[in-house]
Amino acid sequence: YEAENGIKAQEKGTLKKSNAPEDGDVIVAQGSYSYTDPEGNQISLTYVADDEGGFQPQGAHIPTPPPIPPNIQRALDWIASQPSTTERAGKRK
Repeated sequence: YEAENGIKAQEKGTLKKSNAPEDGDVIVAQGSYSYTDPEGNQISLTYVADDEGGFQPQGAHIPTPPPIPPNIQRALDWIASQPSTTERAGKRK
């Protein structure tokens, strides 16, 4: 649709089988909208919404986080490579 104030939006939904069988079918929505902000900038956003990732917007106006520093990334990688506490608990005798 397009509103008198210049807002434009569209959305399409499809059914898919959920990864959680107890949920049955779920709707996956894809869409976009655009509008002019108070400063006169055109804002455009596209999105996907599903049962796996929730609402996933994309747009040039959305802030992005800074990259993870290398030392922190190495620590995260090391932590991820370690066995979980439940795995370790099962190996104790």
